[in-house]
Amino acid sequence: MRLEHLVWDGSGPPSEAALRARLAADGFDAYCWTDTPGARYEPHAHDGDESLWVLAGEITFEVAGQAIRLGPGDRLQLPAGTVHAATAGAAGATYLIGERTHG
Repeated sequence: MRLEHLVWDGSGPPSEAALRARLAADGFDAYCWTDTPGARYEPHAHDGDESLWVLAGEITFEVAGQAIRLGPGDRLQLPAGTVHAATAGAAGATYLIGERTHG
């Protein structure tokens, strides 16, 4: 897995069920998470691969000195060990977090 920002190109808003199915097909266990407006996560990393898929609102991730803004339907793939921080937008953010462990 490599660091990748995938911008939504669907014709309508993303469906939670469809995105969950896609994460499962890609080998991720997923759960839904909601952040309040302006919620902040300090720099950290995870032991396994992570894939985040925004359902509503906005969240901006900081990775390797780069700001990556995600809106509805956008996906961010973070390989294991990638240090990142995040800040939810003014309306908060609801997104699926897909986790995949190696082994």
